[in-house]
Amino acid sequence: MLTQERFAKILARVNKDGSVTVAELMTELDASESTVRRDLMNLAADDKLIKVRGGAISIHGRYGGKDDEVSIRKERHTEEKALVASYAAELIGDDDLVYIDGGTTTGMMLRFLTNREATYVTNALLHAKELADNGMKVYILGGEYKSTTEVIVGEEACESLSKYNFTKGFFRTNGVDADAGFTTPEVRESTLKMLALSRCRERYVLTDASKFGQVATITFGQIADAVVLTDHIPEPYRKYSNIREVAK
Repeated sequence: MLTQERFAKILARVNKDGSVTVAELMTELDASESTVRRDLMNLAADDKLIKVRGGAISIHGRYGGKDDEVSIRKERHTEEKALVASYAAELIGDDDLVYIDGGTTTGMMLRFLTNREATYVTNALLHAKELADNGMKVYILGGEYKSTTEVIVGEEACESLSKYNFTKGFFRTNGVDADAGFTTPEVRESTLKMLALSRCRERYVLTDASKFGQVATITFGQIADAVVLTDHIPEPYRKYSNIREVAK
């Protein structure tokens, strides 16, 4: 297959699905790993796509209107999430009052937490159970339970949250985009996230590189509002000093 033909097939796939892995392209193009990686680097250099670890995402972003089930999201980018989560866990000190947002990456933080002197607050039932089982002091917000993402949302949750002054907060996002900022598909979660961000002295958004260029329906913050912890920074986002690439 000629180079330009491979380029066309790669772009058609990544723009259709929003993202693609090297392994998928190797099968579809019947090409070696080195060839696929070289093609992705050339297309990224021409600003045709964004190269991320293990594949590429569309330069145009992918717009999402709903959340996938937690069980599905847990299986995606597990190595990258673990890298980010372990780094985030080390940021917590003895005197911290910590907010931990619901999500699979924030949830992965819990296995790396060792600080039992800090106090934790969360809107995720499973987060609260794991923290308590590990001997942590934890409070959970009251309110409406959203089964898709397994979190507490709504007016009561906001009222519960508004009394806290957090030293640190760790957040999940569905997308990180230069124009749209941090986004999520659901307005009740967005409202809670915005309030939680405003109640935190230090704010961290945890994401694997596949979320860059992605846009969900509701913005809950701009890139400048938090430190972004990720496994890899795509080229268009390297200009942001508050996006931190976590090393292995």
